[in-house]
Order: sequence, then C-alpha cells, then structure tokens
Amino acid sequence: MNAPKDSKSPPSSKNILIASAVAFAVAVVVLLIAILPAEFGVDPLGAGEALGLTALSRDEMPLEEQVEAHREDYAEFELGPFQSVEYKYLMDFDAPMVFSWSADGELYYDMHAEPAGLGEEYAESYEQGNAAAKSGSYHAPFAGIHGWFWENRGSRTLLLRINAAGFLQTSTVFRDGGAYERVIEPVVESN
Repeated sequence: MNAPKDSKSPPSSKNILIASAVAFAVAVVVLLIAILPAEFGVDPLGAGEALGLTALSRDEMPLEEQVEAHREDYAEFELGPFQSVEYKYLMDFDAPMVFSWSADGELYYDMHAEPAGLGEEYAESYEQGNAAAKSGSYHAPFAGIHGWFWENRGSRTLLLRINAAGFLQTSTVFRDGGAYERVIEPVVESN
C-alpha cells in the first residue's frame, strides 16, 4: 500500500521552474495582447486593434479650446501675367484653420510658414505645385505666420479668391515689394 504524501512538503525545484516559465509566458502574452496596445499604442500582434484596445492609448480630446476668437476671412487678388502675391495669417501654435482658395486659371503656389521672430531663413514649405484651386485644413506647427505665395505664370490676368476660417489673428499681404497688415474681426467676441 502506498503511503500518502505529506501535503506540507515544498515543491521541487523542477516544479518551481515550470511554474515560473508558465507565469512568464502568460505575462509576455498579456503584455503583447493587452498592455502595449492599450497603454502605448504599440500592437505587434494586431490583437490590440481587433480587441479595440489601441483606442485606449489615444490620449486625444475631441474638444480643443482656443485663446483667440474664431475669425473668418475673405480676400481677392488680381494677378496679371507674371505677377505674384503672398498672403499669410498670424497664428498661435496648434491653432486650426480651414481654407479654400480658387483662381480662374492655374497658378503656381507654395504653402509655407515662418516661426515668430526667426525670419525667412527658418521658413518651412509644406506644399508646392500648380493648381487652380485647393482646400483643406491646417494646424499651425508653431507660432508665426502661415500662408501662401501665388504666382501667375500664364499670359492672361487671373482673379484669386481665398476663404479661411479659424483661430487667425491678423493677415498680411506681401505684394509689389511692400507688406500691409489686414485686421480680421472676430466672428463672436471671446470673453
């Protein structure tokens, strides 16, 4: 007859190693499937997206309050052959703008920005090309002036129209060797 084992005897080293290895494997699986996707947005196995866990890592708030008042702007410029105009908005860091511009013919354009106080040599260009119209949205990557340079490279006079709305402070027109600022009134006064 077999004698019953003492229930108070410690586990063997082999059993401890096996239990530790299983616990480590389970921890790695939980890390890869749940923790990395939910906490850091890293999803090496794709399971976090399938389980909806990567959405938890997005620390985005859909509401963004702004210091400046919302403004809307409209401007028109007549551009004869080989004439140009540059039109920029003064904006704070991360201020949003929605825009549309159109002309009755193709223009060369360059959408770019200059950081406040650093000058032209620090300008960043975001999009260049030839088009008769463009529209979209833009978030200022830094405080400064943000806008477009347009040039009529054709043989007939074109009318350029721009509509913009957002948290713009002022606009500046650079044309014919000079610059002048335009005040843009807020849509609603902020408190």
